[in-house]
Order: sequence, then structure tokens, then C-alpha cells
Amino acid sequence: MGVTRRQLLWAGAGIGAAGILAACSDGSGNAKGVAASGGTSGKPRAGGTLRVGALGRANAITRDPHGTQANESDYLVLALVFDTLTVPGDKTNTSPRLATSWEPSADLKTWKFKIVQDAVFHDGSPVTAEDVVWSMKRLRETPSGAARLPGIQAKNISVEGADTVVVVSDYANAEFPLMTRFASFVMKKGTKDSEIAKAPGTGPFKLDWFRNGNARLVRNDKWYGPAVHLDAIEVTMFETPQAMANALLAGQIDLASNAGAVAARTAESRKDIQVLRRPDDMAMPIVMRTAKGSPFADERVREAMRLVVDREAMVKQVLSGYGTVANDILGTGDPDLAKDIPQRKRDVAKAKQLLKDAGFDLSRTYELVTTEDISGLADSATLFANQAREAGIKVKVVKQESGAFWEKTWKSGDFYTTYWGTNDSVVFFASKTMVGEAGQNEAGWHDAAFDSAYRKVISTADPEQRAVALKKLQQIEHDRSGYLLWGMADGIDLAAAKVQNLPELAGYGRVQLEGVWLR
Repeated sequence: MGVTRRQLLWAGAGIGAAGILAACSDGSGNAKGVAASGGTSGKPRAGGTLRVGALGRANAITRDPHGTQANESDYLVLALVFDTLTVPGDKTNTSPRLATSWEPSADLKTWKFKIVQDAVFHDGSPVTAEDVVWSMKRLRETPSGAARLPGIQAKNISVEGADTVVVVSDYANAEFPLMTRFASFVMKKGTKDSEIAKAPGTGPFKLDWFRNGNARLVRNDKWYGPAVHLDAIEVTMFETPQAMANALLAGQIDLASNAGAVAARTAESRKDIQVLRRPDDMAMPIVMRTAKGSPFADERVREAMRLVVDREAMVKQVLSGYGTVANDILGTGDPDLAKDIPQRKRDVAKAKQLLKDAGFDLSRTYELVTTEDISGLADSATLFANQAREAGIKVKVVKQESGAFWEKTWKSGDFYTTYWGTNDSVVFFASKTMVGEAGQNEAGWHDAAFDSAYRKVISTADPEQRAVALKKLQQIEHDRSGYLLWGMADGIDLAAAKVQNLPELAGYGRVQLEGVWLR
């Protein structure tokens, strides 16, 4: 892929500039990011092994925390073994981990992160600011480093004193700490590529063994964070949500991560199974390439496509009701989502007129490329094709194998489905997928007014000024971006009744399993 596509899928809930700056002063917030689920009661019990199922494919396994994590199973293991600077939280959204606090300069270009004092690697050696700087520079120098640390050059990451990391951005960025939540895994300075598979981390669990995508992790008694209750976590890789859900229902695993709506319907009648829903957890948009030469380059055509879709039917049929209608703006979980922008509704007659005005060729058949990576994705393409037919648009759904899809279609196709397993902030998605220089510019969209609004949003911490710019940014996205975001799917985990204190946050927050205990 050349970029860490699915690593981004694990990003946690978003936060606005005001929230980030508020967190800077004291580093407070719930870093655990967990809430009771399935009737948590009583005092946590120490001991036991949690058996977790996660999705992955044998041909996509990676051990490098700075590499391309195409498997959720790999990312789960890495996130438990290696710590990041910050993590999602349920109070401030961006909460401390290896960084106890962070503070910006007045111009929002320089950020200073204080590193926790008592952190050690699994081999007992202390974690230093130099380890963090080395890790961030290594991350930045990967093929996708510019996308993971936008606006940051490796030469502008440095050490100040014994415990401070200094990061200087090319431009003002009030949102930078958000970017460190899921990409800034820390390794020991000087770790060689040949040593990565056995490299010690600083996380709540240590690697016991790893075999063909499956792993066993044991508690790290030297972890600097809150007490870890489990003795061990065993991770089993499954290629399909169905196989994973079946293993959970058969008692072979204790937790099925991201199992999907079909599994949820089956499990809801079982009193011995918990169904944990994270509302609006996954975006499943259709991407229309906006670049010159694409059939969708004319914004009138893109608007027509957005008017063709029956959003309520998509949520009901594709998601089995486990989701909500969306309004073509990515980041529906953002507190600053512009809910006053009128909900786009189906209007086939208007769509037909727009297509006529744009000279859209209705004699052609347009291929909508999809993959079966997640439950419902291919179904959404098929249902949309049926709905588009009512406007005279002929759409042929083409299913591609996962590897071919991400290698050949993603970011270059004219018309395809994609997904983001997170409900992050509007600014997060803008920075990753829509500004002209975005590393994951899926639609090839370049809009000067949008880019200007984005720069205004991230360059000010003044709430009123930011709100005006953010509303403008969202209005432009709604009106003419390359996305047709018809709905948001709920994230669904299945767990045995004995599993307590499961995390309820989205994305990366889902893998923060250090607070789990077994009844």
C-alpha cells in the first residue's frame, strides 16, 4: 500500500482545539478510556487469560510498529506492547500516556511533550526523551511518515533536557497532539530492523510468543500505568468476522473485536454473550474521484449521486439498523459537527436534472469497485447500484480481493467504496483525506477554499474564530467534496459474560484492554 491505511482506521475519538489546549495545562483526563459494560460489578479480580479474536490475513502480517499495519490483529498486539505519547480518553479525548503533559508555543508551531519519569522498557532500561525522538524520527522517515506526522520534518524533532521532546511544525497546528494518539509507538533508540520482532516495548503487556499472526502477551509488572489485572492476553487472528463470531459463540474465545451487525443479531438472544455497541463508529463512504478526466469531476454529478442514495434504506438494509444516517461530512462524532447544515435527502428528479445539465453520459455503465474487508461494505455498493438505476445511472459492482483493492484502486479509482473504522474529528479527516496535500486524499480533491478554511481552523485556538472557519470547512465538504457518506455503522464487539470493564471508546480506544478483568 505504501501507507498505513488501516492503522488510520484505529484512530480514536476527535477533539477540538479548545479541548486540546485545556488538556495541556494539567495533563488530566481518563487515559483508560473505559466504561462499564455488560453489568460490571464488584471489585476487579486479578488473574486469568483473556482470549481475543481480531481480524487479519496471513499475507499482510507485520511486526513493525512504524510499518503498514493492514491487520487489526497486528495492531492490537503492537498497541498492547508499545505505548504511544497520548491515547484517546473519555473526558478530554486526548489523554496522557508516555507524555504526561504537552504545551504549545504562542504561535501553535512548537509543541513540548513531557515524558513520564518512571517508565521503563520491558528489559528494565529507562525510557528517555531520546528514545521518543528517535522513534518519532524513524516514524517520520517511513513512506507514509508525512501523513502520520503532517507538517513535521524529522530534523525538527529534538530533545530538550532530560525529559522533554520538542516538535516544531512547518505551520501552526492547534490539533497536533491528536496526531500522536495512534502513530507514535516508542521503541528503544537504535533498534535495528532485524531486531524489531523481539524489541522490548513499554506497554502494559510483554510479548511471550508470536506465531503466524497469533500471539500471547503476558502482564508487564513494571508498567508505569494503573494496575493491570489480567495475567495474559491471547490474540487469535481470523480472516472473516463470521469465523470470529462463531468462535466466540462456541466458547473458543472470550472477545470478538469488531464482529459486525450480523453477528450482533445472532448474539442478542444469548444471555451468556455481551453485545457492546459503539454508536456511529465506522464511516462507509462512496468515493468519487474529482480530478480532471474522471466522470465525477463535475461537482453537479457528485451532487446528483448524493441525491440518488436512499440513506434510510441503506442504514436499515446494509447495517440492519445498527447505525445512523449521515450527511456527507466525515467526523460525525465531533462535538463541533455542523448539525445546522440541512440533512441531504433523496431527490431523484433533481439528480436527473443535474446529470442532464452536466452532460453526464447515461449510456455508459460505471464500475463501482468494492471489497469484502468488512461486513456490509459490498452490500452497500450493491444497494446503491440498485438505487442509482432509478435515476437512469447504470452501475456495475466489481468486487476486488483486499490486497488488489488497496494496491490498485484505493486513492486512484474513479468510483469505489472505502471505510474508516473511527468516528474522529472533522479536522482529523480533513487533514488526512481532503486538504490538497493529504497523504490519503482518496478522491484526489483539490479545493483552495477548503484548504484555506482548514488552515484557519488549525492555526487558531480562539473558539469563536475557529468555529466560523470550521463551519465554512464543513459546508464546502458537504457541497462539493468527493465523498458520499450515507451513514455511520455502529461498532460492535461480542464478549463472554465474564469479561468486565471493556473499553467503549472508538478506534484506537478499543484496543486499550489493560483495564479489563475476568469475573
